Amino acid sequence: MLNTLIRSIKRWRKPANPGPRVIARNDHNISRRDISRAALTVMKRLQEAGFQAYIVGGGVRDLLLGKHPKDFDVATDATPEEAKALFRGSRIVGRRFRILHARIGREVIEVTTFRGHHKDGEEHEALQSEQGMLLRDNVYGDLESDAMRRDFTINALYYTTDGFAIHDYTGGVQDIKERLIRTIGDPATRYKEDPVRMLRAVRFAAKLEFKIEDKTAAPLANLAPLLRNIAPARLFDEVLKLLMSGHGERTFELLHHYQLWHHLFPNNAALLEDPVALALTRLALRNTDQRIRDDLRVTPAFLYAALLWPAVIAEQQHLESQGTPPVPALAQAAQKVTSSQLAHTAIPKRFSIPMREIWDLQLRLPQRNGNRAQRLSEHPRFRAAYDFLLLREESGELAPGLGQWWAAFQQADEEGRQEMTRKLQRGNGSRRRRGSRGGRRRRPRTAE
Repeated sequence: MLNTLIRSIKRWRKPANPGPRVIARNDHNISRRDISRAALTVMKRLQEAGFQAYIVGGGVRDLLLGKHPKDFDVATDATPEEAKALFRGSRIVGRRFRILHARIGREVIEVTTFRGHHKDGEEHEALQSEQGMLLRDNVYGDLESDAMRRDFTINALYYTTDGFAIHDYTGGVQDIKERLIRTIGDPATRYKEDPVRMLRAVRFAAKLEFKIEDKTAAPLANLAPLLRNIAPARLFDEVLKLLMSGHGERTFELLHHYQLWHHLFPNNAALLEDPVALALTRLALRNTDQRIRDDLRVTPAFLYAALLWPAVIAEQQHLESQGTPPVPALAQAAQKVTSSQLAHTAIPKRFSIPMREIWDLQLRLPQRNGNRAQRLSEHPRFRAAYDFLLLREESGELAPGLGQWWAAFQQADEEGRQEMTRKLQRGNGSRRRRGSRGGRRRRPRTAE
């Protein structure tokens, strides 16, 4: 898989200050057949118009690793406006980084203009906050400056169909060989420019099973509070990439290890010393990973429900201890915990509403008398609530039994379901008679 690439690496070892490396077609394993036709069309059209065009970033990295990337990005020396003129129906998006979305058939290819160094930007706009974070960055440059402006060496590799070579300015091919995540330039400076890069380092390490290089890892814990400067909506998108790409449990371990988790899910992080909360968190992530591997549907509503549940149940118990009945206590706890989470990561209503319904059903699932069980099984969130109940039992929060009853109920026919609820009613009636010693006691009459 990487044998050809490794042989080529041995011919040119990375010097102390790596310069540009051009890896010829015979010395790498990338073939045009593994690149989407849409990406090749974008490159061809740009080249025919007199511009440079390269496949860049994760697409090149994953191809070198023998993987099959779903997305391909193109880098060019054409400005967004120049590139837009070449593609009908394309549009320029973004303020921090203006890029072009070129539509080719059903595919959308992201086309970025080569970035330049900030000091070179006289005609274009570059703006940083006092903390060093890039607020706008539309400084354009050439291929080499673009490579030096990217986040990690493994993402700064460029493949062109003009000669079918790979251009490597930062030693990324060597780091792929050594399975290392390494920043380009000073790690602290790069993280301050965009704190989300800290999350990307962890995501790539988990996804690729790479190690974060020591100098790249060193500033993570100290700079983790910078994540508070990122818009909650952007962090929500990053959380989906972190936890819903099939490597959620390993990603969680790394985020927790590098003290980043607390700035994404502080309510969950505060309770992780509780073995039940930790078990529920791991099980929810493991379950999500398995469903993704099995090509089954996953939703952020379920995952957020699990991650925030330990805080919800703790707050509910606190309210009940002060005399609040269970149902309103759960509603108040859910509202408090959700509002707190929104200050860190956004939760769109299309996910927060079903998340709350999953929580609400946890109080209703034990109530199965009469027609309640049948009505509950027809609830749109029943299946998610049932799966959530199983996780609660497996984590040790609940004693097993209720989940097994509901599993049998779902498999039974109509007559079998009726018999199950009758048995339940008979059992409840017997317990009530034993507990009340002959039924409800009448209140004594008072004299008129």
